[in-house]
Amino acid sequence: MDFRLTDDQLKIADSARKIAQKFGPEYWMEKDRNREFPEEFWNTIGKARFPGIIIPEKYGGLGKGLSELIIAVEELDENGCGYGGSAHLLLSTICTTAILRHGSEEQKKKYLPKIARGEIKCCLALTEPDAGSNTLNIKTRADKKNDRWIVNGNKIFISDIDQAGLMLLIARTTPQEKIEKKGLGLSLFLVELPDDSIQYHMIPKHGMNYSKTFQVHIQNLQLSKDNLLGEEGKGWYHVLNSLNPERMVIAASAIGIAKLAIKTAVEYSKQRKVFEDPIGSYQGLQFPLANAYAKIEAARILNQKAAWLYDTGAHYREVGATANMAKVVAVDAAIEAVYHAMQIFGGYGYAVQYHVERWWREVNLFRLAPVTQQLALAFIGEHVLGMPPSYRR
Repeated sequence: MDFRLTDDQLKIADSARKIAQKFGPEYWMEKDRNREFPEEFWNTIGKARFPGIIIPEKYGGLGKGLSELIIAVEELDENGCGYGGSAHLLLSTICTTAILRHGSEEQKKKYLPKIARGEIKCCLALTEPDAGSNTLNIKTRADKKNDRWIVNGNKIFISDIDQAGLMLLIARTTPQEKIEKKGLGLSLFLVELPDDSIQYHMIPKHGMNYSKTFQVHIQNLQLSKDNLLGEEGKGWYHVLNSLNPERMVIAASAIGIAKLAIKTAVEYSKQRKVFEDPIGSYQGLQFPLANAYAKIEAARILNQKAAWLYDTGAHYREVGATANMAKVVAVDAAIEAVYHAMQIFGGYGYAVQYHVERWWREVNLFRLAPVTQQLALAFIGEHVLGMPPSYRR
């Protein structure tokens, strides 16, 4: 087993590190405060083809895998960006994996080169007000009329739709009472934005205001057969292939944010003196950070394994098990790390100017989204340990 990075991986890591250093904590503090999309940052990573890391070269991407993507995410987040470095890459990854796995050649040629260059941004319209994590219970309908689909419904917690040029939409195309199997009857669609049939309203939130989140209302949206992604009625199974990479990107983000917070706290602990000694010399502050860092490194290795499984074509259930475990461990460890980093700053940890409070707000989202820690644990309990299902009642 070789843990050394390849030459290509080292180049991606170095490029991400240099970009992150140009867009440090002060940049993201301003974007968060002013609720501004980080256009300069996005244009920079677009020129570096970071949105196209996993897109084949023939479609304008770098032709790499999830292993290289999570390296880039960690480096961006760790070296000054916090979650800002990967929030928008996450949505591009979800759309990209769906198109790569299930798109027609025409769809790939039409969208992937633009995604790779950062010319179009993506969003995912999955969650609904009354369904939450129970995707199979969504109510948004796509009804076929002649050669068209007519879509009506509501979505919630849809990030970046105000910036996106492409939306990955999941809707019910067969009523639940007419399907033979519970997972059938949902379909995926690619929707170009903006569209007058789609209205949205911003949801004010606790953090990450450089990536706005919305409630979405869809009324009589008309789509053609060319908008259908993959097979009709198998959208749930198609989207699963995108949710596993989503887990890995979130785990990598948590790891990056944790390392950024730890690094910042360590530097402060060397300079800050109480009585006569630097506070970093106190074991009461050293041990919690050291313990959290050890857990972060363990999560990093587990996440690398998940990416390797995905890149080598392992069964989606095995990929899902490892990706969910990586997400759980990384998020728990990151929350612990940022908590103790904030504690080292004392009262200054609550001050905006020291940034750690922003990273605290960011990392705590991962307890809840894109999947709650509890649902990830339920997956592990059922599909890894072989215990009875604890949901889907």
